[in-house]
Amino acid sequence: MGRGRAKAKQTKVARDLKYGTGETDLSALAQELKANRSKEEEMEAAWEQLEKEE
Repeated sequence: MGRGRAKAKQTKVARDLKYGTGETDLSALAQELKANRSKEEEMEAAWEQLEKEE
């Protein structure tokens, strides 16, 4: 592909991302964020345990 075609494709993708009306699954997003938070809490607890042992 030449530069003109590549740029046109990038422009098309960018427009789709900017103006697309994709459905956002907010419940799945909330569950993912909740899972990440619990993993962070586990890691913090592990670090605290290591600090206590030293």
